Amino acid sequence: MFTKYGYSTIGIAAIISFILLIVSIFTQNVYIKYPLIVVAIFILVFTLNFFRDPDRTPPNADNVIVSPADGKVLIIKEVTDERFLNEKAWQVSIFMSPLNVHVNRIPIAGKVDYLKYIKGEYLVAYHDKADVRNERSEFGITSKYGKVLFTQVAGMVARRIVYDLKLGDSVNMGERFGMIKFGSRVDVVVPKKWNLKVKVNDLTTAGETILFDIK
Repeated sequence: MFTKYGYSTIGIAAIISFILLIVSIFTQNVYIKYPLIVVAIFILVFTLNFFRDPDRTPPNADNVIVSPADGKVLIIKEVTDERFLNEKAWQVSIFMSPLNVHVNRIPIAGKVDYLKYIKGEYLVAYHDKADVRNERSEFGITSKYGKVLFTQVAGMVARRIVYDLKLGDSVNMGERFGMIKFGSRVDVVVPKKWNLKVKVNDLTTAGETILFDIK
């Protein structure tokens, strides 16, 4: 299964690969023919792998916050959020490599009460200030347990943020809502009353891995 966010890119990759294969058929020089075949196959396989979209099963609980992305926990820190929470909070940042599934998912059920897209810089995703200086989209959900903020942060290579959320939308945990094409990171920011369930370098699965819970 492939994500709808990647159909156009998959189509372009398929056309490029097809053209390279056709050229290779009519090329007699083996030093050109076989590299063309390898490049064509690589482009297609890489693109299909990048835009894969497997099904996920969220936890059977509503008092948890799940990871919006596949990847590795890059940063855990205490912050004071003045965008949506307006209080001291935990921030968990998850880095997505080009080999991860890049479809992003809703971390908790509720209503979208905050949404903002910000043009910015393109620092490397692991830079400590990427969350406040880079291009990003910010989303705030009001759940039955309070407010939760999460962001899509573009990186040095990934400069294509896609999402289909709107203010006022009602959302469910684990639903697909967008992706960042070709890598980068997501941040989840929650009030300090939530209990942290991951540590730096933990691997996460979008829609399934529990980042926080609350009693």
